[in-house]
Amino acid sequence: MIAYIDGKLTHKDPTYVIIDVNGVGYQIKISLSTYSSLPSGERCKLHTYLHIKEDAHTLYGFTTAAEKDVFLHLISISGVGPNTGLMILSSLSVEEVQQAIVREDVRTIQHVKGIGAKTAQRIILELKDKMKKEVMATDAVVVPATAYNTVRSEALSALVTLGFAKNVAEKTLDNIIKREGREMSVEELIKFALKSS
Repeated sequence: MIAYIDGKLTHKDPTYVIIDVNGVGYQIKISLSTYSSLPSGERCKLHTYLHIKEDAHTLYGFTTAAEKDVFLHLISISGVGPNTGLMILSSLSVEEVQQAIVREDVRTIQHVKGIGAKTAQRIILELKDKMKKEVMATDAVVVPATAYNTVRSEALSALVTLGFAKNVAEKTLDNIIKREGREMSVEELIKFALKSS
């Protein structure tokens, strides 16, 4: 098991990063909250989980141990794979996931793309007691808003990677930008899109 990766961040995308460790580049899938807290081109450390399948070995990374713990809890549920776990953590913060489970808030979890009522109920049923025992805290880090086109194109790229049709994602993003009428970070824009789908 690879517990963490510590190295220079050489590439940063809303869905994955590449970290150089002594000349070896590790490609690591990440959530939006991890994306928003990583500074480009600097040394960083990600807590990692290595998912092994017959046809692929995939690394998942998190800036906080709390986020990794919630991810591991989520993927322990039947029907929740690593990509779904990342989708949940991209739509909701660690605290929001924890509160939704403890309060048995099926609707909040069900708002995440790809999560149906039965899966949301199963997550709550199986994790409620564990979540009550754990005290988790994450600090929300806001990325300074960059130029509109860059933010929109990065958000679009992330949504397409997460399974949205490109034309649907473009329409959704344009509607959000028109409706909100303010500068947003890539993370905020994608969260709005995931919640409005």
